[in-house]
Amino acid sequence: MANHPTTLGALKATDYKSRSVKQELRENLITKLKNKEEVFPGIIGFDDTVLPDVQRAVLSRHSILLLGLRGQAKTRIARLLVTLLDEYMPIVKGSELNDDPLAPISRYAVDLIAEHGDDTPIEWVHRDSRYVEKLATPDVSVADLIGDVDPIKAATQKLTYADERVIHFGLVPRAHRGIFVINELPDLQARIQVSLFNILQEGDIQIRGFKLRLPLDIQFIFTANPEDYTNRGSIITPLKDRIQSQILTHYPKTIETAKAITKQEAGQVKEQADMVAVDDLLQTMLERIAFAARDSEYVDEKSGVSARMSITALENMISTAERRALLASDTETDARITDFWGVVPAITGKVELVYEGEQEGAYGVAMNLLGKVIKDTFLEFFPDPNAATADGRGTSDPYGIIRAYFSGGNVAELMIDGSNADYHDALNGVAGLRKFVTGTIERDLSEAETYLYMELVLHGLAETEILNKESIQNGLSFKDILSDMFGSEDLY
Repeated sequence: MANHPTTLGALKATDYKSRSVKQELRENLITKLKNKEEVFPGIIGFDDTVLPDVQRAVLSRHSILLLGLRGQAKTRIARLLVTLLDEYMPIVKGSELNDDPLAPISRYAVDLIAEHGDDTPIEWVHRDSRYVEKLATPDVSVADLIGDVDPIKAATQKLTYADERVIHFGLVPRAHRGIFVINELPDLQARIQVSLFNILQEGDIQIRGFKLRLPLDIQFIFTANPEDYTNRGSIITPLKDRIQSQILTHYPKTIETAKAITKQEAGQVKEQADMVAVDDLLQTMLERIAFAARDSEYVDEKSGVSARMSITALENMISTAERRALLASDTETDARITDFWGVVPAITGKVELVYEGEQEGAYGVAMNLLGKVIKDTFLEFFPDPNAATADGRGTSDPYGIIRAYFSGGNVAELMIDGSNADYHDALNGVAGLRKFVTGTIERDLSEAETYLYMELVLHGLAETEILNKESIQNGLSFKDILSDMFGSEDLY
């Protein structure tokens, strides 16, 4: 900034040349691609799909429509396009429209240059200030986006309404030489969408019948949800026709990709990181909840299940474990399957239910999803107990000793806020459980992993209807399914 020219004459003496914002984005993208630089840092899972399409659109100097369900990083991609702008850009000092000193378009800038010539003052705008974002809502007006006559300006400057200087410019003209983003485009009323026609096709605007032509230079980015086309509104055909590139986004295609996104986005303070450890198995189960929700008959597939569900679920799981450790005076702890109890609020608020789901209830749907994930994870590591045969002595059934323990009337209770010691004692108290886990998992397990898999076996046996799992006061009780067949209330 210190070495940047401060007058028009000094700017002309440099090698600065005017170029459109789309050309600027294109040339800077070319430089990054040649240098093998990361173009969209922090965007995970789109390397072979969405991001190449965005880069092609920028190279083609197109306006862009990002079309996809909620939580698919559409807005983040739009914001990252700012990194393809020059760090600083010269404008005529005091200009509302970021006038290029070598190619002014506003009456203010033209008059100022005519008066001062090469002494016209220049200032430099950082690229972050060249990004304008607007959420489309039904109350957005043409005046908001384009502009309107300002009677106060006319009165204070003693101007007639025939003078274009009485115009108060809207968001779009003020985004001149920058990036303008409209989120949820279908929510914009049709008559408002019409006002964007000329800007996209001709690059100019009209305000209240003024005979002025402002050749605006703007990179437009629009986002939309396919659901909106039928439920809340639509993108009118002439406008859609003027948006040159429509790019489809998607949810993570693999669990590993989803885990990487969640890990990157989840907020965790240092105290939590020092106190709570979350095993990779639990992180995998969290992501499987989102995948299961997207396939669930209870969840509206047109609405989608945002990646934010997994992010908030992980944050809730960590906080649940942290709270438990604080109450139990444990200095550190490992997250448990029982900590999914605290994840439920992150699920119920993130899914849109169809009629069958509404009948089941949001809480019931969350429990259904969690139960399915627990069962699938259990069967991934351990044999199906319903396929095993017992001979009464527990020798041919791998679960025989565990079954016999509960058949004898024994009960295992896992408290939601139980201390580490109570948790370990409860699991160690189940005859045969530790030996079964260490003998089944074909790798060396840490002590924390051993307890986690021991807990998984109990939950898995409940989900496969070998054990009965009940909600008790601030905890879960596991017992023989035949000992209390009537009046039990399954948690999952």
